Amino acid sequence: MKKSNPDEGHEHSTGAPSVLLFLLLLALVAKDPAHAGAVDLGVRGGPPGAGGPLNGLTADETTFFNDGSARFLEVESVTGGKNNGLGPRFNSNQCASCHSQPAIGGTSPASNPLISVATLSGAKNVVPWFIVPTGPIREARFVLGPKPKHAPDGSVHDLFVITGRSDAVGCNIAQESFLPAGNALTGKGGSPNIIFRIPTPTFGAGLIESIQDSTILTNMALNPRAKSALGIAGRPNRHLSGNVNRSGNDGTITRFGWKAQNKSLLLFSGEAYNVEMGVTNQLFPQERDETPSCLFNPTPEDAVNFTPAAPANTAVLSDIEAFSVFMRLLAPPSPAPDTPSTVNGRAVFDQVGCMHCHTPTLTTGTAINSGSSTSTSAALSNQPANLYSDLLVHHMGKGLADGITQGGAGPDEFRTAPLWGVGQRAFFLHDGRTNDLLQAIAAHRSPGSEANSVIRRFESLKARLQQDLINFLRSL
Repeated sequence: MKKSNPDEGHEHSTGAPSVLLFLLLLALVAKDPAHAGAVDLGVRGGPPGAGGPLNGLTADETTFFNDGSARFLEVESVTGGKNNGLGPRFNSNQCASCHSQPAIGGTSPASNPLISVATLSGAKNVVPWFIVPTGPIREARFVLGPKPKHAPDGSVHDLFVITGRSDAVGCNIAQESFLPAGNALTGKGGSPNIIFRIPTPTFGAGLIESIQDSTILTNMALNPRAKSALGIAGRPNRHLSGNVNRSGNDGTITRFGWKAQNKSLLLFSGEAYNVEMGVTNQLFPQERDETPSCLFNPTPEDAVNFTPAAPANTAVLSDIEAFSVFMRLLAPPSPAPDTPSTVNGRAVFDQVGCMHCHTPTLTTGTAINSGSSTSTSAALSNQPANLYSDLLVHHMGKGLADGITQGGAGPDEFRTAPLWGVGQRAFFLHDGRTNDLLQAIAAHRSPGSEANSVIRRFESLKARLQQDLINFLRSL
């Protein structure tokens, strides 16, 4: 008996059955996400879930929060303006230009403001190849210093100079060279001596600052067998044996910045004011470039104002103190309402092991805000911080290594990035190389990364479960 041939009788077909079958498959894929690949739909819509003050602020705290918020928006000039001190070398002229997504205090906006800053007030700066209208704000660091010694560098090399500006007459210093160029959007493929950082969001920063060291260490010690089985060390920092990311000044745990290199919000503010805008202050009182023809103001350019004190007299504060108070009192991001997909995604997040580093919640201690030396701040004290981070540094492997050591964090070590607010961020990873969460997750897997086993678990999931996890992240 002749066996039937499933293709027999179709030699003269018009192709209609094949077309119908294809359309049917498309309909099935659309109906059942388990048969399609997971996708990141991008920045979550709706109102920004951040930018306002913590709940429960006192009247004085609210006054100081509003003052700090206003100063965060102020634009710096070199001379002759309301706020003087810009340069000689700088990355931008305003805190809010780098911290504005999805609201003031956030991270890099989707539309890059540095394009216009480069030539403001007559400056003749060339916009570097890695700063593009639809790409992230990037800070550039050099891995090695100049030849012939090529000693380790690691410091920020500012993008712009004040040469040519109408408020900096006589200054004539050259802009740094960042060539050869690479891929403008990913920042990859250019000079191997240059690495990039994008701004970290500051929402909920006061809660992070108020978490006690003992809480971080207790969390680090949890679930040792599960972490070990996955290759997660959360290990003591190799440069200061026996400690986690400790401050070289007092031995306490540092927690701000991509490598947890800064201890406090005041230090974070002072460094950024000097490094990013060139404004000297009482923490960093010297100019980074002391070319005589480019020094226009006495230093420090930002200092405490000795004015008569009165209730809620914000005028006495320096800018860096006002910035730190604003960030300290910023509320954490508000997540989107739960859906069946995001609830399931939260469970998947735990099941694959993401939570071993991205700890959902740490609780603050009893905290005093800088507005009072005697009264605790109810808004900061004994509060849950749903940050999704253990605040430790981890080895992230060859693929994410930047070759730079900061404090005790080595070339491939980074602080676990807090995930609260990730649903409304436009760029991911320390250098902003992607705007796709799936690509950011995949980048966690490379030789030497503590995340390899977790990422393999994620990649083995059905697409529907991967999509639930991505939806959960975009809900944060």
